[in-house]
Parts: sequence; C-alpha cells; structure tokens
Amino acid sequence: MQMVKVNDVYQTVLTILNKEQRGYMTPFEFNKIAAQVQQEIFERYFDDLNQQARAFQTDVDYADRLFATEEKLEVFRTTEKLTYNNGFIVPDDLYKLGNVTFRDYTDISPISFGDVYVEAEKVTRHEFNLLRNSNLAAPTKKYPQYLYEGNKIKVLPDSITADQSIIIDYIKKPSNPVWAYTVGSLGEYVFSDPGVVSPAPIPSGGSVNFELQESERTEIIINILFYAGVVIRDPQIVQVASQKIQQEEVNEKQ
Repeated sequence: MQMVKVNDVYQTVLTILNKEQRGYMTPFEFNKIAAQVQQEIFERYFDDLNQQARAFQTDVDYADRLFATEEKLEVFRTTEKLTYNNGFIVPDDLYKLGNVTFRDYTDISPISFGDVYVEAEKVTRHEFNLLRNSNLAAPTKKYPQYLYEGNKIKVLPDSITADQSIIIDYIKKPSNPVWAYTVGSLGEYVFSDPGVVSPAPIPSGGSVNFELQESERTEIIINILFYAGVVIRDPQIVQVASQKIQQEEVNEKQ
C-alpha cells in the first residue's frame, strides 16, 4: 500500500505558494502544519465510521464506503504484549483500544498444556471495585475482566501480573510526517530521504513519510495551504502541480 511521500507534498506546497506569491514555508513550519493536517484526516476516519454506522445500511454504497474507511485505518492497527508495573502499561502511541486478551500458560508436570487465550471483559471503575471485593462474583483466569484508566490496564483476578500475559489489539496514533534536510554548500535545504542517517539530517530522526494513503495526497496539500493562508477551490491545481513535482523527481533519478 503506497503512502503519501513527504517530499512530494512539501515541494508541491512550495510550488503553489510561489505561484500565488505567498512567500515561503520553512521546513519547521511545514512539519508542524503537516502533523496537524495528518491528525485531522486520521480523526475524520472515526467520524466517517460513526456516520456510516448510523446510515441506512441497504444503501448500495454503504459497503463500499465502510470498506474504504476500514482499509485506510488498517495501517494503524497493531498488537502489543504489555509489561506489568502495578498495572499493565499501554503503549505511548495508543489511540483507540481494541480487544484485551489474557494469555495463560499452564504447566502441570509431566503435561504441558501450552498457551490459552481468553478475551477479557471491560468494566467500569465502580464495577471493578465491586468485583475485586466480591467472593461470589470474583473474576477468574477463565473469565478475566479489566479496567482501562490513564496509561494502564488493571486486570482481575489480581493474580494476573506476569509480563506479556496481557495482549492488546489497538489503533495507534500516526507518526508525525517530517521533512528532514541537510544544508548544501550554498546554504540551501537539501532533502534527506527517509532512512538516511549520513550526513546527519535535521531534525536528527530523519524524514518520515505520511501514514496516509496516496488517495489523500490532494487533500493533505490543500489543507496545508489553507493553514498557510491559501484557499484552493480547484483541486486540479494541486493535482497538476503535484504530478509535475513527481515527474521531476523521476527525471532526477534517471
């Protein structure tokens, strides 16, 4: 699945700003605005899903729209085994929590039963406290329950504390796009491709492409220009400029 390249977007933005005589956007300004725009588009996917859930589901386009949105979110779906520290610590990039699964390994010599996976049930704080103090309805390893608060998942029964015994499915936050560069002999900014570490790029983490599908490229550029004070009413202006940048990039590599 092809993602939007950060250099294509930045060069297209610069081209249109120059054409509109709206000045220049520094890499620092671009990176800040690009991260904001990507986050807004990412969050809109969830709004789209909510709207589709309320839509009349016999609509002939319903399945196509739902599939398209789910496909855009697929790159953000991931799985993680959690570490315990007075609760299981969730990853910093967690945006939306999915299933919480308890992985139990029972070893009764001379027979090993291997891993057993049990999906835990989510409860409120009030329910969690009641269950923790209950003798009759206390959760067991066969029927675990959890509370998600802050950056931790607390699991009942309390005996579940082993590292990597809790596995979560979740949707992660998108990584911020970054246009990194080195400084040329004339003081100009020279793009540093993602993954390049020498010469050392600025910022030091290097370039990072957008985590959005190629189909979002025009909207990304229009929204970045909007933050720069340029309103584009005809998307074809962006598409033509972007195609020109891409062709120039191809020609440079030949």
